[in-house]
Amino acid sequence: MARQTMVGLRREPETEKITINLGFVDLGQVDLLVQEGFYSNRSDFIRTAIRNQLGSHGEAVKRTVERRALVLGLQRYTRAELERRRAAGEQLHIQVLGLASIDDDVPAELALQTIASITVLGALHASPAVKAALAARIR
Repeated sequence: MARQTMVGLRREPETEKITINLGFVDLGQVDLLVQEGFYSNRSDFIRTAIRNQLGSHGEAVKRTVERRALVLGLQRYTRAELERRRAAGEQLHIQVLGLASIDDDVPAELALQTIASITVLGALHASPAVKAALAARIR
């Protein structure tokens, strides 16, 4: 089955906030590197460290994305697209590495009728009602 990216004019955020816990010595070392000018702030250090680790595992990530048939990046689902799927009797199995976004105007009932499963490695943006309705289908 061909994958189709449903992208519209709505702009999605490019980052997601996360929280981490660090030991005091590690945090102190990060702060020292920031003070010495190696990084502009703690977040800059953490982003750089994460990018370096992702880069060192890039081939493994690429192979896994291909093997698991994940859509890489942004995958947006609009009300109109889901209504077309419902009319065609189709069910979606959403598999995204990145951001899966279900528009806010999608009713929970329509999501239940058209989305069989959701696997998102990254972030899922959807209304609280849609997330609650699909909770058992989100892996």
